[in-house]
Amino acid sequence: MINVNQILDEAIARGASDIHFIIDNKPMLRIARDLVPVESAEVLTEAHMDFIYDYLIKGNIEADKVFQETRKLDTLHEYGGLRFRVNISSTDSVPVATLRIIKNELPSYESLGVPDIVRRMTYQPQGLILVTGKTNSGKTTTLNALINEINENQNRKILTLENPVEFKHHSKKSLIVQKEVGLGRDTLSFHDGVKNSLREDCDILVIGEIRDKVTMEAGIEMAESGHLVIGTLHTKSCAETIDRMINFYEVRDQAQIKYMLSAILKLVVSQRLLPGVDGKLVLIPEVMVVDNIVSGIIRKEKISVSEIEDAIQSASEKGSIGLINSLAKCFVERKNNFRTSKITNRRKKY
Repeated sequence: MINVNQILDEAIARGASDIHFIIDNKPMLRIARDLVPVESAEVLTEAHMDFIYDYLIKGNIEADKVFQETRKLDTLHEYGGLRFRVNISSTDSVPVATLRIIKNELPSYESLGVPDIVRRMTYQPQGLILVTGKTNSGKTTTLNALINEINENQNRKILTLENPVEFKHHSKKSLIVQKEVGLGRDTLSFHDGVKNSLREDCDILVIGEIRDKVTMEAGIEMAESGHLVIGTLHTKSCAETIDRMINFYEVRDQAQIKYMLSAILKLVVSQRLLPGVDGKLVLIPEVMVVDNIVSGIIRKEKISVSEIEDAIQSASEKGSIGLINSLAKCFVERKNNFRTSKITNRRKKY
């Protein structure tokens, strides 16, 4: 039978970020964005996948029930002193699994390349800060580095809602409470967790993922009530983030939500990871500080993407950073090996 531990060992040794177990394929490792097969392993059969499933849920009856009812499961696995974020789903009724390796030590906030304005914004007493980007853009790493930065330098109570809890923080200068979201966990849903946080006397609420309207509404209510809310969204740019938030709501409610967002939204950072000259991934941030100009654009009847992008470009003295500026800075510092044609294509797209 397949030796899962051996595959995990190889993934760790080769610096992989993810491991994929998919039927009719060899186990695959994600290394610096490339998918690389584990050549020493067999092509996975249905029997292999059933074995891997049993290995990952470890006889947990509750976890098995969740998977059987929903055909998906998010959980954690520990091996070799590391934690793995596990997602199990199915294809043609056969389990498939994706494991994300969680490093024990967070990189320092400075080493990530996240602009300092994001850290400075966490000193706001209330409001909404969003870290956005597509899957595998480093949102969770940035979020946890930000939590650690606050924990080391500010005296606040931080409450996090995550699915699952990836990095375990320990209270330093701040007091930290981490809650896992899901059936049989600390709170049933992000929405329930946000609602209850109003009674937990926290200063900063971290929402691991804003997935729907009810969670968005609860987060906005939390920010309006005098708390700082930091959350993530799966969007590709700052302008798309605004559009996505507004479109959570019916057309008849959008004027009201635009007014509320223009008042509580403080900053949006949109992340991209591109390959650098040394083969490592480089962070390319787009940062939108919500000033009076951006607030006015948000309140307009029709949101203009170009107006938002122009406002970002013209507010560099306030900390805003346009995507093109980030790409240009990266090339000047010789961190990136993308060809000029690719930059042109991105300029046209965004």
